[in-house]
Amino acid sequence: MSKQKNYYLIFSIVLSLISTVILAQSEDVINKDSCSFKGKQLYGKIQFVDSFPDLTVQVVESFPNLKVKIVNSFPDDCGEWQIVDSFPDIKVKIVESFADIKIKFVESFPGIP
Repeated sequence: MSKQKNYYLIFSIVLSLISTVILAQSEDVINKDSCSFKGKQLYGKIQFVDSFPDLTVQVVESFPNLKVKIVNSFPDDCGEWQIVDSFPDIKVKIVESFADIKIKFVESFPGIP
């Protein structure tokens, strides 16, 4: 009987660890319905900063999480960014590694691939 209780205990611990990992990963995934990451929209007026960013991005050529098109006005669709110097919707820092998301700059068809 004691062996069976140990198996149940181990099973419960493993199950809770798996649940924790799955929940942690789901927060780090782009929400396709709202085009957002951790509550921050992935379109709109963007200001590039060196410190205190809302989002860190890594620019890649393949396998991006988001395709970004730079626009001059009306950045209303997913992946459309208008670069501004003040009053941004989101502040972004470009990094070489350990980014929140990976982006690729494109001329057409922005959004989540």
